[in-house]
Order: sequence, then C-alpha cells, then structure tokens
Amino acid sequence: MIASHLLAYFFTELSHDQAQKIDKYLYHMRLSEDTLQEVSQRFGKEMEKGLGADTNPTASVKMLPTFVRSTPDGTEDGDFLALDLGGTNFRVLRVKVSDNGLQKVEMENQIYAIPEELMRGSGVQLFDHIAECLGNFMEKLKIKDKKLPLGFTFSFPCHQTKLDESILVTWTKGFKCSSVEGKDVVSMLRKSIKKRGDFDIDIVAVVNDTVGTMMTCGYDDHNCEVGLIVGTGTNACYMEEMRHIDLVEGDEGRMCINMEWGAFGDDGVLNDIRTEFDREIDMGSLNPGKQLFEKMISGMYMGELVRLILVKMAKEGLLFGGNLTPDLLTTGHFETRYVSAIEKEKEGLQKAHEILTKLGLEPSHEDCVATHRICQIVSTRSANLCGATLAAVLRRIKENKGVDRLRSTVAVDGSVYKKHPHFARRLHKTVRKLLPDCEIRFVRSEDGSGKGAAMVTAVAYRLAAQHKARQKILEALKLSREQLLEVKQRMRIEMEKGLGKDTHADATVKMLPTYVCSTPDGTEKGDFLALDLGGTNFRVLLVRVRNGMRRGVEMHNKIYSIPVEIMQGTGEELFDHIVHCISDFLEYMGMKGVSLPLGFTFSFPCQQNNLDEAILLQWTKGFKATGCEGEDVVNLLKEAIHRREEFDLDVVAVVNDTVGTMMTCGYEDPYCEIGLIVGTGSNACYMEEMRNVELVEGEEGKMCVNMEWGAFGDSGCLDDIQTEFDVAVDELSLNPGKQRFEKMISGMYLGEIVRNILMDFTKRGLLFRGRISERLKTKGIFETKFLSQIESDCLALLQVRSILQHLGLETTCDDSIIVKEVCTVVARRAAQLCGAGMAAVVDKIRENRGLDYLKVTVGVDGTLYKLHPHFSTVMHETVKELSPKCEVTFLQSEDGSGKGAALITAVACRIREAGQR
Repeated sequence: MIASHLLAYFFTELSHDQAQKIDKYLYHMRLSEDTLQEVSQRFGKEMEKGLGADTNPTASVKMLPTFVRSTPDGTEDGDFLALDLGGTNFRVLRVKVSDNGLQKVEMENQIYAIPEELMRGSGVQLFDHIAECLGNFMEKLKIKDKKLPLGFTFSFPCHQTKLDESILVTWTKGFKCSSVEGKDVVSMLRKSIKKRGDFDIDIVAVVNDTVGTMMTCGYDDHNCEVGLIVGTGTNACYMEEMRHIDLVEGDEGRMCINMEWGAFGDDGVLNDIRTEFDREIDMGSLNPGKQLFEKMISGMYMGELVRLILVKMAKEGLLFGGNLTPDLLTTGHFETRYVSAIEKEKEGLQKAHEILTKLGLEPSHEDCVATHRICQIVSTRSANLCGATLAAVLRRIKENKGVDRLRSTVAVDGSVYKKHPHFARRLHKTVRKLLPDCEIRFVRSEDGSGKGAAMVTAVAYRLAAQHKARQKILEALKLSREQLLEVKQRMRIEMEKGLGKDTHADATVKMLPTYVCSTPDGTEKGDFLALDLGGTNFRVLLVRVRNGMRRGVEMHNKIYSIPVEIMQGTGEELFDHIVHCISDFLEYMGMKGVSLPLGFTFSFPCQQNNLDEAILLQWTKGFKATGCEGEDVVNLLKEAIHRREEFDLDVVAVVNDTVGTMMTCGYEDPYCEIGLIVGTGSNACYMEEMRNVELVEGEEGKMCVNMEWGAFGDSGCLDDIQTEFDVAVDELSLNPGKQRFEKMISGMYLGEIVRNILMDFTKRGLLFRGRISERLKTKGIFETKFLSQIESDCLALLQVRSILQHLGLETTCDDSIIVKEVCTVVARRAAQLCGAGMAAVVDKIRENRGLDYLKVTVGVDGTLYKLHPHFSTVMHETVKELSPKCEVTFLQSEDGSGKGAALITAVACRIREAGQR
C-alpha cells in the first residue's frame, strides 16, 4: 500500500518537474495577460484599417462588407432553399421557418458529390451540375412549381457588391474551374437554371459560412451580433455601424462585416510573438506569408505545431531518448484530433502513450507527460489568441453602442471549439479577463452554412416585405409637384374669398385687415414701449430706435407671469395686473411718469377696425377673463391706466405677432413685405393692394393683411391630401375640424402625426417587433423637438435610439432607421405644404403689380423653421419650384412680438408726424 503511494508521489513530482522543463522550453508560446491585451489593441487598429477607404487596400484584415443588414427578429416566416458549396461535396436544403408564436425551423437536405473532373473543368459545367442537383432535389420534394427564395453559401474568397452578387477572387480547396474567377457566381448559377427551364428560383443572398453561423443563432437569441468559426480554418464576423464602413454608401443602420481575420499579422504586426515553430509551419505551407494568424490557432495547423516541437526536442535529446522515427518526421502525421485526445482529463496520458507508440516511438512516462504539456501549451495559446481578437471585436461593438456594459451573444462553430475538451472554456476565460465590463454569452451554432444561408434569405425577405408595406403607407404623405401646385391654386382661391366683401363671411382663410399701411423706411426714431401678451407670460419692453449714422434698435425688457386666477377672473383684474406690470417696469427703467407711444401685441383672434382698435372675438390658450369678448382691448387697457392715475400712455397700435415678424425684418430689408410664422402654430401676412382689401374703405396704397392661414382646408378643400393620420390627430385635438392646414404643418401637431404612424406600423408588425408599449399609446409624448433631434444629420442612430429609449420604446437599429424615415416624410410634407402656401402669396403680390418678375423678402420666425435641420431648405426649394417668376429671400426675424410691435408704433408715429407737418 505504502509502496503504491510512494510510487504515485514519485510520478506526480516527476510530472511536475517535466512540465516545468517544457514550460521553460516553450516560454515564448506562453502569453501573459499584458501580451494578450497588446494583441487585442493591435487587432483593433487592424480593424480600423480594413474599414477605412484609404487604408483598406493595404490592410491585412480585409473587413469585407456582406450586405447583410439585419439579424433575425423571430418573426421570419416561409419556405426557403439553401445551397452550400465549400468543398468536394455540396448540399441542397429546404428550410421551413414558421412564426405562429412558436419559432420553429424544419429542415430537409441532400448531399451531392462533385466529381474530380468537374472541379477542374469549366465553370459552366460546374454550375450546370449544381442546377441539375437542385432540380433533382426539388423534383423529389415536389416543389418544382414553386418559385422559392434561395440562399447560397459559397465558401471561397469573394468580393461582394450586393447581397445577391458575389465575384470570385480566387479558387481554393482544390477547385480550379476555368473562367469563374473575376465573375459573379450568382449570375452564372442563374444562367444554368434558366437554360434548363424546368424550375425557377429567386436567389436572394450569397452568404459566407461565418455570417451564416451568426444568423442561425440570431434566430433564437436577438442579442447575437458576432459569428466565430474555429475549425480547420478560423474567421469571424460582426454587426458594424454603417457610418464606419467607408466601402459602402450610406450611414444609416448596420451591416455584417466578414472580417477574414485569419490574415491578421500578414503585414508583420505579430512578428514579435511568432515563434520559430510558427515560421517553420508557414514555410512549409501552400501559401507562405499568408493567413499567419490562422496558422497560429486553427485546427489545420495545431497538430503540426505539436509535431514540430516534438521533433526539435527529440533532436536535442530532450525527448524519446533522442530517437526519431520516419512517422514523426512526416508532415501532417500528428493530427489535431490527437491534441484533443491527449488533453482529455482521465485517459490523456494513456492516449499520449498509444499515439506516440503508433508513430513508432517507445515513450517513457516522462515523454507522455511532456507531450501532454506541449499539447496544452499549443492549444491554450490558440484559445488565448482567439480570445484576444474576439475581445477587440466586442470592445468595438461596445464603443459603437456607447454603453457602459455590453450584453452580447457570440455564435460559435467549428471542430476545434466543439471537440477540444478545454478550448471553449479557455477562450471564454480570456474574453472575460480582457473585458470585465461585458456580459458575453457563447452559443454553439448548428449548421451555419445551411440553415444560416436560409436565415439570411428569410431576413432579407422579411425586410423587403416590410419595407414595401411601409412605403405603401407612407406613399399618401408624399406629395407630387402636381399636388403641390393644386394646393397653391386652392390657397389662392381661398385668399380671394377672404378678401372679397361678399364672400368674406363664409371664407375659411379670413384675410384680416391690420391697418398697418407701411413698412419701416429707416428714418424712424424715438423711444417706444411694447407690450406682448400671448400666453401665460407677459413682457414689457422699452425699444429705442435710432436713425442716421448710428441706426439701430436697442431693447430692454422684463417678463412677468400671469397667475391662473387672473387669466380666469374678470377683465378688470386682468388689465389692472397688466398696468401694474407696466408701472413696475417704468420704475425699474427709471422712467416713472414719462408718457410714451405704445404698441400692443395681442395674440388672440381679433377683429381690427383701426390700427388702435381691436375687438376680441374669443379667448384661446386657457384665458377666460370675463367681460372682454366683444370689447375693444385698447379701451380696456386705457381704462385701467386711468384707474391707476399714475402715468399716461399713447396706445398707437394693436399688433398680431405675424405682422410684427414682417416689420422687424422690414427694418433690416426694404424688400420685406411678407411675414411667416412656423412654430407651435402657423400663420402668414403680407402687403396687399388697398384696392383688393374690400373690407376697408379706400383704394390707394397698401395694407398688411393677416391671413390666419391655419384655417385653410377647414372648408374641406384639402380632404384629398389629408391622410388617415391627419384625421386621427384632428379628431383628438381640442378643436376638431378647425385649423386643418396648421395641423398638417405646425410644430404642435407633427409629433402626433409621427406617433400615429408609428402606432399603425407597430400594429401591422412593421416596427418594434409588433409590440405596442403603453408609452406609444400616450398622446403627446412624441414632442416635435424630437423630430428636429432625430433628423439632425450629425446624430448617429445611437442617439435616435436613446431618444426612443427615453420614450420607453425598446428599439433595434432597424427600428431607429424606420422612425427616422417617418420623421423625415412628415416634416418634408409640412415644409412642402408651407412652401405651396407661400408660393400662392408671392405670386399674388407679383400679379397685383403686373410684374414679370418679383424680388421679395419674407420675414420668418418660429421654432420649427429655426430649429428643424431640413424644414427651411425644403420649404425654400418648394417656393422656388412653384413660383419660378419670383426671387424670394427668407430672413430670420428676431422678436416680432416685442421689437415688431415697437417698430409698427414707430412707423405709425412717423406717418402721423408727417401728416401734422
């Protein structure tokens, strides 16, 4: 008993010593964590090179675009075929994917041989043979009458330009068919099928087996965005952001990149960690200097590396008593499967003894221990290197997503990963060490080259069908030039109705006279007060207008709030509060008791009978003060001033903010005769000939007309371009049936239109995987400012995703693209409609004056116009296209309701003084 214990102890000690000897001998093959980090960093740089347009030609890691733009989402459905050609056999598969709540994949396949003479014959013969086998398979399954979509796994180096176009770069794996290199293999296969004429097939995608590996797992795990193969060869692919892929047009979304990472190091970046054994393997290979990384890690070379080490150590008398056998000296005689066998926990040493004996050696126990340790070191290095490059890929995905902690899944296939007893565990450990801040799941993939190709096809099919369905829905929001001209024409008709005395009462576009008869001429000067009441806040301004050399406008203002109880109390209380604020402001400015001319911006619906007289028609925006509707607001203000008996003011003008906008720009630009606001609401005004303003006496000169164009369409004249989404927004608004034009173009409603479209898409399963969140059902969550942010050109989809996540919408990258597209369509239509309305106005002015060509400026204000990245551009283009005889300049206005009111007052005072003189 004691003897056997001693013997075991002796052997353990001996094994330990022997292992330490080997560790010393193979010191260069044992890579430290620092070295692995360094390799990972270098690989990250190589990826960058492969993605850059300028650096790709010289990059060793080619980073090929695959044109696969999306992973499965589990809603794929249908019958698909797959072809898998990658060696001396090829397979035909039929894959049924069903999504009836239970994701299920059924497969049938058949293997066909490719005779030696065909591998070396002509390309046409090869593809004719493939087409024949395909026909035979379809005949057997009785599906020749169906036109099924097909995915083609073609595992040779190709240059892909589209999902269904792949140009063979060079044959490998013993194939040498003539006149295929440099040609598109899909069109060759299509020709062979067409020539037969007995069946038809829709070849949708050419797939690389690594991509297939990722897609197969992606069906069950939606976090899967990396594919990895470690078998005879090695490669990886992952989902990259389009904005980083210089070789493909477009910045939206993602695309799978086939890295071809076996060539890492071909440019010398791994020379410092390659050993003499790596160099020897490379020298004896079919492609010296190529695929150097693959030669350090893949199954094709792992056994050979061990053999070379054994030979060298034997030559140096360190193993097998210095004996060598012809078998051990033969290339390829120590197979990679031996490495797996020797490293098995229990019978490893016994296996080592058997294998070494089979190679003609007479191994001692120490020889077996040493061989075991050599295998361990070689396979561990392989797993570590693979983990280092994989960590670089995952780190890149993490940076692309801008997240603190990445949760991702890697799909893996290949004999080394699946059959070696410790490879997978060591690989996972290395990745976790190098990326402690990521949760990475590894999933074994089954049949990436068959099922995977069908999955790529299924996804492409789903995306195409969904795209078509979405385009059909969005079609209604895309207006043709003819439709826009029609809108312009109808706006013109409505304008005429509003101006006419007999038609005015029934007109929807009211064309209200403002009694502003002149724009600034630059000689205005003096101090003016302006009041601005249009919401819960109220402003008082002092505006100093200078002329001559120091021409300009200087402003001081103060904002006061209006408490709800005053908004909804009596008219006297409201106007007393306003006068109290004026008094406070004058004291604040040190001008107590001074009497100044005053302009009053009062942004509520009024009927003006004079420049200084405005009858309030009805309160809006939450105001309900009693005793005001039907009264002249200037009188109400004057009475309140008298009640206070503290100062006297000369109320010269009541102003609408749109008119103020025009006047502010008119001070800068004498051509400015139009005002436009596109913000929360929308409106326009312009200088009309007095002879056309039938509601006001007099024929001479001009008068500014406040169009109140938001109500355009209330008569039903826009019903043919209204969509179901406009109707839904209108029905749920505070004023159904009113302000219909405004509801199609202004900031208050665009977000709601977008939300309704997104809901519709989701209900049809075209977005958010068909899941409607409670948030999406909430009215008003999609603010118009999000439209501006989402469409901003510098915003990556990442930020779009974060906006959507902030709204409680879990999205994929594809969802973000769709949301962005909807925003673009809705905002574009708004800008075009606004442009069509503006075109009607400029053409009216031109025709009023009998001109062939009009040069005019529009003063514009409003958040949508100023903040949205494309609104103004699209609107300008539309005006230019619909009114070619007008040269229209747009000038952004500053503070139409404050400064504008003061300028109207200044102009009125100038005219009044001239009249007195």
